Amino acid sequence: MKVKSLKLLLPFLLSITFTVCYSQKKITNLVGYEVSTDSINDFLKSRMDSLNIPGLSIAIINNGEVVYHQTFGFANLEDKRPVTGKTIFEGASISKSVFAFFVMKFVEEGKLDLDKPLYKYLPYNDIAYDDRYKKITARMVLSHRTGFPNWRENEEDKKLKIKFEPGTSYEYSGEGYQYLAMVLKHIEKTDWNGLERLFQEKIAKPLKMENTTFIPTTDIYNKKAEPYNNQKEWIDWKNNYWYEKDKGKFVAPSSIHSEPIDFSKWMIGVMNKKVLSENSYEELLKHHSKISTSSTGISVYYALGFLTADKNYSNTYFHSGNNAGFTCGYLLDIEKDWGFVLFTNSEKGEKLTDEVWNYFEKEYK
Repeated sequence: MKVKSLKLLLPFLLSITFTVCYSQKKITNLVGYEVSTDSINDFLKSRMDSLNIPGLSIAIINNGEVVYHQTFGFANLEDKRPVTGKTIFEGASISKSVFAFFVMKFVEEGKLDLDKPLYKYLPYNDIAYDDRYKKITARMVLSHRTGFPNWRENEEDKKLKIKFEPGTSYEYSGEGYQYLAMVLKHIEKTDWNGLERLFQEKIAKPLKMENTTFIPTTDIYNKKAEPYNNQKEWIDWKNNYWYEKDKGKFVAPSSIHSEPIDFSKWMIGVMNKKVLSENSYEELLKHHSKISTSSTGISVYYALGFLTADKNYSNTYFHSGNNAGFTCGYLLDIEKDWGFVLFTNSEKGEKLTDEVWNYFEKEYK
């Protein structure tokens, strides 16, 4: 009985050790002032309650290493299953940053030219009626300048269309990213599972990411949190239109599944300029599309897969994600090697991402 009891307690004991390991590390904000673990915990618990967030998992990076990792709430409210360090979430649109990173491997290998029209690799019958699509390049896709809508399903006639001359303006588009994924699949003469294997080989394994996929495995599904709406009502995701539409596909703009420790490995890889060449990082991180300018004079831009800004935020890169019942976000500073990433099984993770950013700014302003 003692042996059996010890086996049952082992996962709990390991989780305590895991938490203590991170709690012993000093946590600082962007300018190096120390922030207490208790302050962070109290802030997150308070905001989770106010925003009606069932579950949260978050990691904070200082000097290129994770110094804080904590989980709160429930992965499954009905079963009272807590969020743990192994709980997987949908990353939604933060997929775009990782996919752009993946794309640059094809560029480095000479298989893809950022400025060669994509139709020369793979004609796209869904938009062939509009010759303007023949101007669309990978660079335009990754910086949202294709002229495509976000998703055709959101259009009144449910058809894929081009809203402006490709390359001349900005409009956020998942459709463009998925066309580029189709091009990569065609270049490699493979299927969606083959593209996933290439992602694992070229990106995940070099960065030692063990729990991140674009096409979820059975193991990933078994570890996945359940999604909830703003009233903490369960969303029947298996009978959701998007689940049925995208099942088994490598959905470049929105299907990544991960958790904070694993995703942090990619963020730290970006900070340390791992996997890709210096030229690739220059392309990825430079301004491509101006999105807006705030009342304070700070402009926001889209790079290739990343959002960024100017002035005090010129070294800061970020993105949020929003799928039904799963919202999240990350931010990283490539000069200070500082960042955070959070995942939730709620509709308010994007708002919380903004609030966490503001919290760390407020701490030193």
